[in-house]
Amino acid sequence: MFAQVLGATTLGINGMMITVEVDIANGLPGFDIVGLPDASVRESRERVRAAIKNSGFTFPGQRIIVNLAPADLKKDSSGLDLPIAIGILIASDQLASEECYNTVFISELSLEGKLRAVSGILPMTITLGNNNLANVFVAPDNAQEAAISDLVKVFAPQTLAETVSHLQGLQRLTEKSFLNVSTAQDSTDVDFYEVQGQLTAKRALEIAAAGGHNVLMIGAPGSGKTMLARRLPTILPAMSAKESLEVTQICSVAGLLHGHNGLISKRPFRSPHHTISDAGLVGGGRIPRPGEVTLSHNGVLFLDELPEFRRSVLEVLRQPLEDGEVTIARVNASLSFPAKFMLVAAMNPCPCGWSGDSERECSCSAHDIRQYQKKISGPLLDRIDLHVHVPRLKYQEMVDSAQQESSAAIRQRVEDARVRQLNRLKKYGLFCNAQMGRRHLKATCSLMPDAEFLLKQAFEKMNLSARGYDRIIKVGRTIADLSNEDKISASHIAEAIHFRNQG
Repeated sequence: MFAQVLGATTLGINGMMITVEVDIANGLPGFDIVGLPDASVRESRERVRAAIKNSGFTFPGQRIIVNLAPADLKKDSSGLDLPIAIGILIASDQLASEECYNTVFISELSLEGKLRAVSGILPMTITLGNNNLANVFVAPDNAQEAAISDLVKVFAPQTLAETVSHLQGLQRLTEKSFLNVSTAQDSTDVDFYEVQGQLTAKRALEIAAAGGHNVLMIGAPGSGKTMLARRLPTILPAMSAKESLEVTQICSVAGLLHGHNGLISKRPFRSPHHTISDAGLVGGGRIPRPGEVTLSHNGVLFLDELPEFRRSVLEVLRQPLEDGEVTIARVNASLSFPAKFMLVAAMNPCPCGWSGDSERECSCSAHDIRQYQKKISGPLLDRIDLHVHVPRLKYQEMVDSAQQESSAAIRQRVEDARVRQLNRLKKYGLFCNAQMGRRHLKATCSLMPDAEFLLKQAFEKMNLSARGYDRIIKVGRTIADLSNEDKISASHIAEAIHFRNQG
């Protein structure tokens, strides 16, 4: 007999409908799965066989063929276990097909028939709702994630037997509803008031947070670069509902939501080690998966000890920094992942770290310093808006008892500046100055005559590229927003040039 059941998997960060077709015919007993199954799907034959038997049903001793359509899409989700098992039960007359109408099944099965959680449930359920499907069965650990979309009725049976009992009307399950519990608390254990001194660096990070700009901090070991970077998320504005859903969807695909109960409200902060591979940073694999640039979408990507990253790894950052997304092409698929993040990088001025220090002598030769700094290409540096020198603190700065400004106070100014930007840019679909292109600059960034004259001088003396010219205007626009001014003055451009010319 023939049966057809609906399942789902992910493609990139989006859900994908899968039609599971099961045919049982006379012949030598066998169980084959076709339709480009990956290893995890091929192994489902043994899981499904054991789950059906241990749930009190009969596994057919006939020729079983399972086809996963569309057949040209590689399937790599163990979440197809449940629809395969349901399809076999329907094809073997142990369950009526009418009872599975307009219903999707997504779960891995244990050998004893229990439903286990899988990754990517949120994008799958969003896709199901957009396709007007009414019901979805998932594992209990996936119930809250599935209910976030509020587009389908979610049922979360413990076992395969409970699933069949519900479908047969013998023991109805209660529909799961979304409990709006945030997966991240607003409170944090770090704050800017803990950072002594470093007023210039704090100012640069405030500008970066207000406009969504990229930052490079250059300074001696122990000067506080990492400490400053880790406190940057505490002054970023809260995510909108749309941003929160995007981040949660990415984390769902990456398998980072297991055990959580709701939307992620805290902006991501990712800090990969310098030994990371190209695929680990931008995503990849035989079936492309999101990398660190996508996991930091709408948040911060912090690269500590920037020159220690391999040159090839750093160069793949160019596209996401410019376009806000990364495209990965493979034989099976070409996928685009969102990657709108703030890049915050930190490095020493030289291999020993003491070049330019007023008290400690640098042991590096001029050649060593040049080779060290050449590890970072000019085109990549050109995409970083703010370059800030972070000097080693003096003793008096370390013991200064004056109260430092808190993250909450800085964040208030950042949020006020973001509101100004949103009001100005919402008609273009943008929400911060760093996202502006040339046409947006011409339409929204009005320079006063003295500012234009200063920028002309800087362009000629600093040999700026067109990109560098645009980025100075963007930073100047952000500084003007922080000052609550409509036009960009010479003082705003001067500060933007100052941060462009440091290091």
